[in-house]
Amino acid sequence: MKLVIEIYTQLNFKFKTMKKIIYFTAPWCGPCRTFGPIIAQSGLPFQKVNIDEDSSLSSKYGVRNVPTCIKVDPNTGEEIGTRSVGVQSKESLINWYNG
Repeated sequence: MKLVIEIYTQLNFKFKTMKKIIYFTAPWCGPCRTFGPIIAQSGLPFQKVNIDEDSSLSSKYGVRNVPTCIKVDPNTGEEIGTRSVGVQSKESLINWYNG
């Protein structure tokens, strides 16, 4: 039982401290339709945001182009590092996330 609790605690801590990606997209955007499956297959933690339905979040982060990916701190919501704008390969996306 102690081992199960310890593993759960470690996984829970990792999840809470892991940066996540906010992926800004739009249904009318051709490049977004290309990039959607790439980010889905990347295995990275992301939150998909339709800019037409959630203009407040896109405004908060000053998103002007789609697709745009922003790394954020899960606890504060602050932007971390540089943004990724446009279609990227899965490898480029993973390198950007880990960079």
